[in-house]
Amino acid sequence: MIKVIGIDPGLASTGIGVVKGKGTRIDSYSFGSIQTSKNISLPNRLDKIFSKITHLLKEEKPDLIVVEDSFFLRKNPKSGLTLGKVAGVVLLAGYREKIPVVEISVREAKQILTGNGNASKDQLEKAVRNILNKETPIRPYHASDAIGLAIIGIYRYQDKSFGVERSSML
Repeated sequence: MIKVIGIDPGLASTGIGVVKGKGTRIDSYSFGSIQTSKNISLPNRLDKIFSKITHLLKEEKPDLIVVEDSFFLRKNPKSGLTLGKVAGVVLLAGYREKIPVVEISVREAKQILTGNGNASKDQLEKAVRNILNKETPIRPYHASDAIGLAIIGIYRYQDKSFGVERSSML
C-alpha cells in the first residue's frame, strides 16, 4: 500500500487530499485545505502555506506528491503568476522532505477522472466522490481536486510513463 498527497495550489485556499491504496483500490482518504487571509502580505501567505505543507509531509510521510500544474491565465495573468508562486513553495516543500513530486495538468486530471478534459468543477467532484463511494459532497472544491490528484497518483504510482518509481527515487 502507498500513500499519496494531492495538492491543488491556491493562494486563498490550497486543497489537500491524502489517499492510501494500491492500483485501483483506495483504502482510506482524508481532505482539507489551507486558508490564508488577503489581509496579510504575499510572503506571509506563502510562508504559511509552505509551513503547513511541510508539517503535513513530516506527519504523513507520503510516497508521492501530485500537484496540479499551474497554468497561465490569459484573462488574468497576475493570478497565473500568483498560482505559480504557490506551486513553487509546494514543490520546494516536497523537495526538502525528499519526497518525489510530479505535476499534472488540470485538463489531464479531468480526462482521467471524468473522461472529459473539459469537465466542470462539479463533474470532477462527483467523479471523485464516486471513486471513493462517498455520498456527501467534498468541499471546498480545491479539496476534491486535491483528492482527485492523489487518486491519480495511486493509479499511476508504478507506471513508468508517470515518471515515478519509488525504488529509482531513493
